[in-house]
Amino acid sequence: MAVNKNRIKFVCASCGAEAPRWMGRCPVCGEWNTMQEIQERPASAAIRPLASLQGSSSPRKLSAIQVGSEGRICLHMPEIDRPLGGGLVYGSVILLGGEPGIGKSTLVFQLCQAVCQLQKQVLYCSGEESDIQIKLRAERLHIDEEQCFVMTGADLHEVLTEAKKIKPALLIIDSIQTMYLGENSSPMGSPAQIRDCTALLVRLAKEENITVLIIGHVTKEGNLAGPRLLEHMVDVVLYLEGDRSYQFRVLRTVKNRFGSTAETGLFMMGSEGLRQIQNPSAYLLQRHIVETAGSITAACLEGQRALLAEIQALSVHSVLAVPRRISVGYDYNRLIVLLAVLEKRARVPFSQEDVYINVAGGFKIRETAADLAAALAVVSVKWDCPVPRSLTALGEVGLTGEILPVSHVGLRLREALKMKINHFILPEGNKHEAELFFKRQQEEKIQVQYVGRLEEALSVLKNH
Repeated sequence: MAVNKNRIKFVCASCGAEAPRWMGRCPVCGEWNTMQEIQERPASAAIRPLASLQGSSSPRKLSAIQVGSEGRICLHMPEIDRPLGGGLVYGSVILLGGEPGIGKSTLVFQLCQAVCQLQKQVLYCSGEESDIQIKLRAERLHIDEEQCFVMTGADLHEVLTEAKKIKPALLIIDSIQTMYLGENSSPMGSPAQIRDCTALLVRLAKEENITVLIIGHVTKEGNLAGPRLLEHMVDVVLYLEGDRSYQFRVLRTVKNRFGSTAETGLFMMGSEGLRQIQNPSAYLLQRHIVETAGSITAACLEGQRALLAEIQALSVHSVLAVPRRISVGYDYNRLIVLLAVLEKRARVPFSQEDVYINVAGGFKIRETAADLAAALAVVSVKWDCPVPRSLTALGEVGLTGEILPVSHVGLRLREALKMKINHFILPEGNKHEAELFFKRQQEEKIQVQYVGRLEEALSVLKNH
């Protein structure tokens, strides 16, 4: 009699690590209470490795591999084509993640419309909504394409069967956590189910040359739910980010086998879906009639694109033993460091004051090139010294009070000139590159001050 080989094992829901017994803390990723009990089973015959695909068992010369004339589907939507590296690649698997309610399904519906307008078929499979619910969303977005097929259900084998019949150019799975395989005894949404379902979708994409887009849920930490192996199995990983209190959205590329991961797409959420932002600086900058202390323009990079954002600061006397430090859109730890450097190196005390900093428009600054602008905004409100609207500052503030150079100065300066900014405070380390840039410009009345230390930048602000 055959012996039952099924055993109980424990799998981490965060990273997919396996252990023979339950542990309160995962030994690999260190997360607490993530070990889930799963019945171990033999590998299913349906989950064949990609090495079993026809033509991949024997070596072939690179020069002998023929690529079709149509390698990509150009959607003619620059804010989506750019993060994808030029469009959807046939036979690729794309993973789209984001917080609930951030606009993932809205973005996918608009992507469906773009593909259908190219006279290509789309199969949208949902394990979360009914046909009527999907139709209502499509009507709200004014999407009613004959080339778009909708299927509801969670059985992945049924989805694969229909996909092989229809042979769409794009297959959408919403979401991977709701799909299941009957031969897998693990519960729906478990790491084993997610791993096996993704493996079948990858095999379908490579065999049938179908582009597969998978929507994934994220955890409270902002990572994609399920095993980390999921991100290694797919070709492209995209995150849709933003604050639901604002309209601004960023489509960020985390992994891309067919293009750069430095590209991003910028959108604005409206009543009729996501609208592409061609000029993000004009959208983010809040122009005031009267110059106000505590407001300054910072030139930031979002991927390979330069944009201008407004940093607002407020400083008031604190009535608490430990003053408040609140940051929205700017890294909290960087704010603490800047205040410490200002107090120690520039002799500007903040130990008895509450400090608040905000980036207008819902944009999040992720780089240190905006350090000098944030420091000037905080000091300007303390001194009640308005910053001119035509001024911007670039530079990373070191712990010694030095102003360190930043990357891609030319891109930042070009964007600033486009928005009628002609007064710059720049690091000494960027002087050569900046002077070469200004020589090529035809602009007049450009004022540039190069600073090496934080005290010099503050003196420029005081004397302006």
